[in-house]
Amino acid sequence: MIKTTSNLIKIFVTGMLFITFANANDIMLKSMSIMDSGMNMIQKGFMHNDISLIRSGTNMVEKGNNMFSDPKIIAKYLPNDKQHMTNVAVNQAKRITLDASVMNLQLDDKAYTNAANAFSDMLNACSRCHAIVRNW
Repeated sequence: MIKTTSNLIKIFVTGMLFITFANANDIMLKSMSIMDSGMNMIQKGFMHNDISLIRSGTNMVEKGNNMFSDPKIIAKYLPNDKQHMTNVAVNQAKRITLDASVMNLQLDDKAYTNAANAFSDMLNACSRCHAIVRNW
């Protein structure tokens, strides 16, 4: 009985580790998590007038966006009835890249309102893609 319980515990732990590992390697989940953290940092940076936080958040968004901008990867995660909209999602990824660059340039020029506008457009690009996937 003790040996059986020990084996069951080992199987359970191994299964949990496998699931955790599989989820950690899921590119969409990882990408979206990084971008979410970055967007939150940017917003907090604007709210607290912390330029370094904005820049760190922007770097995170760029990193996450780069992970999830390949059309083949994007198509893998779109619902079957939305596969034809892969181009829209790819264009939103390009838009996010452009907005991140614009935001950094505007921060360099101390044009904070323009940088905030670039952040707003970045958020709109995220929402556009999420609208496709979630049928908003």
